[in-house]
Amino acid sequence: MNTIESIDLIYRNPKIRGGRPCIVGTDLRVLDIVISKIFAERTPEQLAEDYALSMAEVYAALAYYHCNKAEVDEDIREDFKRSDAIGNSGLVTVQRPVYEDVEVVSVRDSMDDPDEGAIGEAVRKAVDTATMGVLDLMEKDVE
Repeated sequence: MNTIESIDLIYRNPKIRGGRPCIVGTDLRVLDIVISKIFAERTPEQLAEDYALSMAEVYAALAYYHCNKAEVDEDIREDFKRSDAIGNSGLVTVQRPVYEDVEVVSVRDSMDDPDEGAIGEAVRKAVDTATMGVLDLMEKDVE
């Protein structure tokens, strides 16, 4: 008879981070780890160092993502939309990048090679757009 072991490193609480899955002992969302892994091209070791997590916590977040990919991908899209809404509200004056390409492709496209696929291209466009907006603001401040 097999005994199935459970690693309880991910939790949900409707009062913390909108009920999004988080790493136990933190309010760090699984999607924060996934976004850093994919868009910032961080290795699991770098993620552990960046967020002061154990390797087990990093891999638990990544495993959770792979087991619940559609849900976490939707959370990422909602997070980007929310960020864009804040940027477009007039409260933030920096030009916000457009993430429209993220809507129609899978985050998985960039898991193996972030330089390939639609997500890699969308990220490059977003970074270019954001960089130009910041540079424009910096030039105005200098004048």
